[in-house]
Amino acid sequence: MNGIIIINKPQGFTSQDVVSKTKKILNQKKAGHTGTLDPLATGVLPVLLGNATKLSKYLIEHDKTYIAKIHLGQKTETGDSEGKIIEEKIVPELSVRKIEETLNCFLGKQMQLPPMYSAIKVNGKKLYEYAREGKTAEIPKREIEVYSISLINFENSEIEFEVSVSKGTYIRTLCEDIAKCLGTVRIHE
Repeated sequence: MNGIIIINKPQGFTSQDVVSKTKKILNQKKAGHTGTLDPLATGVLPVLLGNATKLSKYLIEHDKTYIAKIHLGQKTETGDSEGKIIEEKIVPELSVRKIEETLNCFLGKQMQLPPMYSAIKVNGKKLYEYAREGKTAEIPKREIEVYSISLINFENSEIEFEVSVSKGTYIRTLCEDIAKCLGTVRIHE
């Protein structure tokens, strides 16, 4: 079978879990995805089957749009709600205007440092493998671009926003940077 299947990736599955399950269900030998979603992320994950896997290099280069939530006041080692809390900080009094102004500061091209808990390989080893061993590795910054960013909701120290970004942007890192600009820390959901 050759083609593309659009999967609504559930929370708790890695992108590779979805590919493996799809291969098994469809008795497919060759399959892949077009960009990794965090295990806690939900949403559209195109799965390429058979000869369609050759399209990956074209599809992976496209921009992406996300809806993200930031829980302000706590930071975890993994940058998500499942990690061990490593820092807590009071959330300053914030207004919708202050949040919108802060979000708008992130528009455009910028350099971003990917998180240690990511699948980027350094010396043939994934960064999250170093992190789980309690080791660090030199992580090169990468250029990203935020095309649009807008506040959806702000309530009880939780910010929900929509963001359109270039390939390679880590939303967890963007959320940490937003929280830092707001004078606190965060957990990304």
